[in-house]
Amino acid sequence: MPQETILANARLVLPDEVVRGALCLRDGRIAAIDCGGSVPAGATDCAGDYLAPGLIELHTDNLERHMRPRPKVDWPQRAAIVAHDRELAGAAITTVFDAIRVGSIVSDETKRFARYARQMADEVLAMRASGALKISHHIHLRAEICSETLIEELDEFGPGDKVGILSLMDHTPGQRQFRDLQQFEDYVCGKNGISRDGFGDYIAFLYALRDRVGARHEAAAVQAARRYGATLASHDDTTAEQVRHSHRHGVAIAEFPTTMEAAEACFDVGIATVMGAPNLVRGGSHSGNVAAETLAQKGRLDILSSDYVPAALLMGAVRLGALWGDMARGIATVTANPARHAGLTDRGVLAEGTRADLARFSVLDGVPVINAVWSEGERVA
Repeated sequence: MPQETILANARLVLPDEVVRGALCLRDGRIAAIDCGGSVPAGATDCAGDYLAPGLIELHTDNLERHMRPRPKVDWPQRAAIVAHDRELAGAAITTVFDAIRVGSIVSDETKRFARYARQMADEVLAMRASGALKISHHIHLRAEICSETLIEELDEFGPGDKVGILSLMDHTPGQRQFRDLQQFEDYVCGKNGISRDGFGDYIAFLYALRDRVGARHEAAAVQAARRYGATLASHDDTTAEQVRHSHRHGVAIAEFPTTMEAAEACFDVGIATVMGAPNLVRGGSHSGNVAAETLAQKGRLDILSSDYVPAALLMGAVRLGALWGDMARGIATVTANPARHAGLTDRGVLAEGTRADLARFSVLDGVPVINAVWSEGERVA
């Protein structure tokens, strides 16, 4: 007989509304949806908790945080992947695009940008194939334009790797996220434990590197995304012209635009806007850029990303639900919207036939309390 689970007396977060009802799960899929508060024999009584699709994370630095928990401390890769996987499951994230940097600076004596992408992707893919991971993992390549090895690292990947997203990253100081050079120095030195002595020389090195390889690297990254069949994303767009430039490349997702000007330009050309959930939860950007709440109030926020705090994703969606007076709309920014823009058609909504990726939670004083998580019908947290 097929394995069957019934979750009843829940507030079901459907695409456009929240209703009291029950879900029947069978063989990893949602087999039926019923309305009403009754609890059939053998069903789990959800006691009025919310039951939403499992969250979908398009861009997170969390895996890299587990790889290097402190400056100059490298952690075994498989152990890092497992810890990352379990942490996301506990945060109700059931699908993740693991952000892996391609493009290294091998001449930098600090080795801050050492190569690791191909090896890490191999480990993620192998662990996924072995069934060792609790949730669904996909590959997101972060293409560092201002680097020395981008093209050769891109050539190490192909269509068989099923890269889901490729994002164009240009962290050259003086523009985009780091228009303030002092802020760039504070961020880099603080995060990586690098001495400030001679930091000006390092900035000059980056400027020269960007001038030498930037255009060629950007073109190669765009071509690589097409070769892989990956969704193309921009990162930290600041001006309307940068957005138009992204649009000409075929960018479909704008990660963390830094200004309202850029967000408005994204809306005008149909590029989905991703903002950081920590920005929303904290009430503003830690880099001094536009606040996620400002974009939300103006209807210019489509998707949330946990960025560097996995637990922020559901919390941010709940806050958006309160801000908009529409919990279904808030939850869609971490479920249906990222699924649609990443090309995932089998998840992100509660509907018959979709994957039984689910999050059960209550809300206490505006803070979501996660009570259970399922991935393809299996309880994972």
